[in-house]
Amino acid sequence: MNKYYQILQRILVSGKTQDNKKGTIRYLLNEQLTLNPGDLLDIFESHGIARKKLKNELRLFMQGERNVEKYREAGINWWDYCGPVLVNSYPTYLEKLPPLIAKINREKRSSKNYVLFLGSTDAESNQAPCLSLVQFQIEQGELVLTAYQRSSDANLGLPADIYHLYLMARQIELPLKSITLNIGNVHIYENNISRTEQLLAGNEDTKFDLNV
Repeated sequence: MNKYYQILQRILVSGKTQDNKKGTIRYLLNEQLTLNPGDLLDIFESHGIARKKLKNELRLFMQGERNVEKYREAGINWWDYCGPVLVNSYPTYLEKLPPLIAKINREKRSSKNYVLFLGSTDAESNQAPCLSLVQFQIEQGELVLTAYQRSSDANLGLPADIYHLYLMARQIELPLKSITLNIGNVHIYENNISRTEQLLAGNEDTKFDLNV
């Protein structure tokens, strides 16, 4: 069982229950997931991920594209509920990523922590980023990427964020050593619990509901 599936299993077995405005969740607090290149390959080979859509989504984020219609044109419809424009969401912060990546590739300083912050306190937003911070560090010529997520939908959001972080790492001109996610609250919505059980039982065609 790959490390992503292991988190799903822990939520099902040990998760607590909580009600919020989007529904009932089963959750764990302060989970950590450390993935080396082999772990990433294991996840990408065994779990269906919309790679092309997520690659296009990250590209639009990094261009600062806030028009939801542009995402729809790229086959991405999971932002439709936000309205016509993404307000203080991922594009607002990820448009700062290209110059940061260029700086890392130019400097490659092992003594420096390169950090991208996502989200702003008290800022008006129709979808505050769940991914809150991404840190790039260089250790003995290898890239160590660390991220903090305030909240993560384990079925839909978590695999997408893993793939986005992998795509970010690929833009750094250094071999990847590891990606570590520190997740404040990782959860499965009640209406997706039985489908998560089906996924772990081997049903690779399982589809999950988006709770908004």
